Amino acid sequence: MKPAPEADDDSTGLPGFRTWRGVYGVVLGCFILVVIGLALFSRFFA
Repeated sequence: MKPAPEADDDSTGLPGFRTWRGVYGVVLGCFILVVIGLALFSRFFA
């Protein structure tokens, strides 16, 4: 009998994201959008 394949430690377990690099990219992109949005709102409503 063959041993069971080991679990891949690099998998995220999240739907739509196969690598942690993709997760970090989305989080960084969202952070940049929030910062830009805050800058625009503070400019228009200050």
